[in-house]
Amino acid sequence: MDLELLMMVTLFGMLLAIFAGIHIALALGATAMIGTYIIFGNVYLAASLVGGAAYELIRNHIFMTIPLFVLMGDFLSKSGAAADLYTLINKGLRGVPGRLGVATVTGNAAFAAVTGTSIASAAAFTRIAWPEMKNAGYKHSFALGSIAGSACLGMLIPPSVLLIVWGIITEDSIGKLFVAGVIPGIILASLYAAYNMISAKLKPSIAPEPEDIGDIEPLNKSQIYSGLSIVVLIFMVLGGIWGGIFTATEAAGMGALFAMVIAYFKGLNFRQLAECTLDAGKTSAPIMILLIAAGMYSKFLSLADIHGIIVTALQSIGLEGLWILIFMAIIWLVLGMLLDSISIILLTVPLFITLSSGMDPYAFAIFGILAIEAGLLTPPFGLIVYTVKGVLAGSGDDVALREIFAGSIPYWIMMLFVMILIVIFPEIASWLTNFV
Repeated sequence: MDLELLMMVTLFGMLLAIFAGIHIALALGATAMIGTYIIFGNVYLAASLVGGAAYELIRNHIFMTIPLFVLMGDFLSKSGAAADLYTLINKGLRGVPGRLGVATVTGNAAFAAVTGTSIASAAAFTRIAWPEMKNAGYKHSFALGSIAGSACLGMLIPPSVLLIVWGIITEDSIGKLFVAGVIPGIILASLYAAYNMISAKLKPSIAPEPEDIGDIEPLNKSQIYSGLSIVVLIFMVLGGIWGGIFTATEAAGMGALFAMVIAYFKGLNFRQLAECTLDAGKTSAPIMILLIAAGMYSKFLSLADIHGIIVTALQSIGLEGLWILIFMAIIWLVLGMLLDSISIILLTVPLFITLSSGMDPYAFAIFGILAIEAGLLTPPFGLIVYTVKGVLAGSGDDVALREIFAGSIPYWIMMLFVMILIVIFPEIASWLTNFV
C-alpha cells in the first residue's frame, strides 16, 4: 500500500475508534500493529517490531518518575499539608487586594510543584479555596475562574507529569524539560496574581476582604511548619535536579520519601499511607499503559516515514515556520476540549516533533504544553472546567458552567500571551537548560 494512503487510513481509523469510545491505548496499539503488518505483510515480524518497541520503552528507568511524583502529591494532599500551605499563603497576604484569589494562584503554583497534574490541582483547590471565597462573598465567576485558570500551572511548573511524558516520547532530558518550565511558569503565575489584584482593586465588590466577615483566626504552629515543609520539599526536588545532585528519577524518589515523612507527622497512620500508595498506583497504571501503546505507535510512524510525509504535505500547501506553529496550536486547542492532556501528547507529539525542527526543543515543549493546557479551558468542553463543576456538584453547590468558563477566559488569554512570548523569545524557556 502507498505510504501516504496508509497514513490517511490508519490515522482516520484511529481517530474514529477513539471518538467511538474505544480506549486510546487500545486504539494506539491496534493502529501500530495493523499498520506495521500492512508495511511488511508478515504478522510475526510486525508483532516482533511492535512488541520490541514496547519492551525497550518500559525498561527505561525514567518511567519510575511518574508514580513517584504522583505518590508525593497524594501524601501531601491527603495529609492536609496542601490545605495548610494555602492557609499560610492566604494569611501571609493580608491586606493584598483580592488576596484569596492571589492565594489560590500562589497555592496552586506551589501545589503544582508537588503534584504535577492540573486536574488534581483543580479538584484539590476547588475543595480548599472555594469555600473560603464563597464565604467571603467573592463573585462566583471570579472565584472559580481563578481556581480553574491557575490549575493549569500544574502541567507547566515542574515536576510535571506532562513534561515527563513529553520527555519519554521525544527522548529529551527530563531535567532540562523541568527547568525549561520554571521561567514561563513564574511569568504566568505572576500574570495571574496581578490580574487578581488589579481586578479586585478596580472593583472591590467582586473580591471582598475576608476580614470583613471576621476571618481573623491566627495561624497555629502546625500550619506554619506544615506549609513551610512543602516549600522545603519543592526546593529539595527542583534544587537537586538543577544542581546535578539528583537525576529526575532520584529526585522523585527523595520527594516521595520526604512527603511520606511530612504525611506521617501530619497524623496519617500506616494504613492511610498504604492507601495513598495504592491510590498512586491506580492513577499511574493507566498512564503507563498509554505510554507503552504510544511507544508502539511511534515505532510504526518511524517505519512508515509518516513524519516525512506530513512535512512534505504541509510544505506543499505553503505552511512553513510560524504558520506551522499556529496550525499545531489550533489542533492542540481543539483536542484539549475533547481529550485529556496525556492522550493529546501521545497522539500528536510523535507527528509534530519533526515539524518543530527550527525551534529549540525545550521551548517547543513548553509552547506545546501551554497550548494543550489552554485547550482544557476552552469552551464548550474544557475538561478542567468540568472537573471544577463536578467537585462543586459533589459538595452541593449549583454553579452554572458558563460562570466558570466566563471566569477562566482571562487566564486563557494570558496563556496564549505567554505562548506568543515563547515563540518570539524562546530563551524564556531554553535559557535555564544550559545550566543543567
